[in-house]
Amino acid sequence: MRPVIAIDGPAGAGKSSASRALARRLGFQYVDTGAMYRAVGVIAAEQGVSFEDDEALAALVDGLRFEGTPGGDGLTVNGRDLSATIRRADAGELASRVSTRPVVRERLVALQRRLGATGGVVMEGRDIGTVVFPDAPVKLYLTADPKERARRRALELRARGETVDEAALAAEIAARDRRDQSRATAPLRPADDAVVVDTTTLTLEEVVEHLAGVVRARTAV
Repeated sequence: MRPVIAIDGPAGAGKSSASRALARRLGFQYVDTGAMYRAVGVIAAEQGVSFEDDEALAALVDGLRFEGTPGGDGLTVNGRDLSATIRRADAGELASRVSTRPVVRERLVALQRRLGATGGVVMEGRDIGTVVFPDAPVKLYLTADPKERARRRALELRARGETVDEAALAAEIAARDRRDQSRATAPLRPADDAVVVDTTTLTLEEVVEHLAGVVRARTAV
């Protein structure tokens, strides 16, 4: 069976672009688990569901049907295309808050495991190598200098037409890092056997080439 490639890391480290490109190179399916948390956060906020109400959150998640868009770059939920909505800056904050709730993580982790059960998947997120697929043969953790991460995220949001205060964005990213790294359930951290890749000074092509080399070294792909 083709392997699961687990890629984790904080916002702005380049893991989404690198994961998509690596999946294309390998001919694997690409799964963005962060998009699922963003979607849950956005929909919960729209429906007025309290992030402290586990019963309501459980019912919400149980009623969602996630589907990727052609090319793997977007996400539809119950037939609604949320591809643009979940990439807003506020969606990242909502995802970070809702992801602290074990009731949400339990349901989404179960779904993610089903998606990767047959292998041939590049799955990216914040707990893939530590929780979702701890036995994955290839675990990668992408990171970068905080200032560079904020710069990249600002460029991404401006490209979508959003007005961005880069200093405020850097503060938000730092706050999200603290929240993600300190949560009781599935904190953000590299798996013990993960290959850590600092992307600060690397181009996307260089990152993908490095990741592909790790995959070749650890698997028969």
